[in-house]
Amino acid sequence: MIENKLGGYLFLEGIEPYSCGVLAKTGYEVVHVTLKELLPWRDGLDQAKAYLEKLGLTCDGLCGVELRSPEAFSMDGFFEFNKGYRELLENWGLMIDGHNPVARTNVAPSPHGPETVCLHGFSFVAPSANSEDQTFVIAGGGEVRGELLPENIVRRSDTCSAAMTEKANCVMDIMENRLNGLGVNWNQVTTTNVYTVHPLKTILNEILIPRMGSAAMMGVTWHHSRPPIMEIEFEMDLRGVAQEFVI
Repeated sequence: MIENKLGGYLFLEGIEPYSCGVLAKTGYEVVHVTLKELLPWRDGLDQAKAYLEKLGLTCDGLCGVELRSPEAFSMDGFFEFNKGYRELLENWGLMIDGHNPVARTNVAPSPHGPETVCLHGFSFVAPSANSEDQTFVIAGGGEVRGELLPENIVRRSDTCSAAMTEKANCVMDIMENRLNGLGVNWNQVTTTNVYTVHPLKTILNEILIPRMGSAAMMGVTWHHSRPPIMEIEFEMDLRGVAQEFVI
């Protein structure tokens, strides 16, 4: 993990657009916010920044971003979008020794996607009187083993039942690796999000619930959405927080 001293959190190194996950330091907590209405992503992040400033915080505490896209990107299109996104965070001075500390999920609702990439929600770190609880955000991850390349997509172009099971197992491995990397576990997860347009019943019964432990009691939220990149079919993200707000 890498420390973000100004932000009050630790993060798992990811790739240029995002980190793999965030853990609040002792004396701080991750707080989650959902927007009542989607906003174009730049306007939304400006609103998130203003919201933090209203609380007496700075944008250094921004630790998670949730985006909604009109449709899945091509691989090249995804990388192109990420240039502008990262540039904004760089202009805000959020990079830590060149690393992007902010976790992210970016999915395309189907069929009712927005007209442009929009902000759906965000997470931030704030001082907390309850230093015993560990709060965290796990970034969205799809069925890609290794570097983000088309050839690394598990069972690429295959959406049969067996392929979807393999994809879900891969994503669960990624989620658990990130939980372990932050030093937390399923019992501390308060929200489990799944993003796919494919049937979920078998995957829930055979893959997710058996591995989730007591987090299964908190339920699973299914977003009928496509992951951010074409040919990726199954994505998840997680968080463990004590406070959630809608603004």
